[in-house]
Amino acid sequence: MTERRYTEQEITTIFKVAAEAPSTPPDDLSRADGLTLADLQAIGREVGISPDSVAHAAQTLEVRQGGAYRRLLGLPIGVERRVILRRRLTDEDWEQLVLQLRDVFKARGRTETKGSLRQWTNNNLYVLLEPTPTGDRLRLGSFHGRAMASIRFGLVSLGVAAVLVIANLVGAQLTSARTIAELLAGGLLLFANGALRLPGWASLRARQMEDLAAQLALPPSLTTLPGSQALQPG
Repeated sequence: MTERRYTEQEITTIFKVAAEAPSTPPDDLSRADGLTLADLQAIGREVGISPDSVAHAAQTLEVRQGGAYRRLLGLPIGVERRVILRRRLTDEDWEQLVLQLRDVFKARGRTETKGSLRQWTNNNLYVLLEPTPTGDRLRLGSFHGRAMASIRFGLVSLGVAAVLVIANLVGAQLTSARTIAELLAGGLLLFANGALRLPGWASLRARQMEDLAAQLALPPSLTTLPGSQALQPG
């Protein structure tokens, strides 16, 4: 199999994640055909970044590129990240992962095993381990149920208010202007309550999932890096 080569933009992203600060690779090593992970690790050594950190950052990029969002009116209502581990997790590996999930998400959750399928769930948060021909696949996902409900109720309230406005304009006089104003205000408040919290929630949850997936996808010989700050269940 041809060794993975990274583009200049990917290289910049990898070093930014690895060093936790903006970084640009040296010009003399930015080749048109890209750089391999070994090349990046060599560059990292020169500037004081450990090979493990570079490998972790590169794996995080892979996970991020394979990510998906579930959207409502363009808003990120759900987040999912997945990665092929290229190995089978043992029972002990799975138990350690569950412990890590409980610590990161501050939730006990529920585990379930059906044959070779394993899962950990906590309300709208889920982690699935599924077998593939080349190794286990890890899927982490969540959707913000409360925000979605708030947005939908807000849209219903705005829709009812619009119908009443039209009815009053044609002379039906189904309700008072005050009631319509209350429906409009309530609808806008509900919609804003759900919509405004989503971008920040989705960004934090995506970063956490990327970090967890990237850690697990690293070869066992590499040091597992500590996770980022825990997130509140969505």
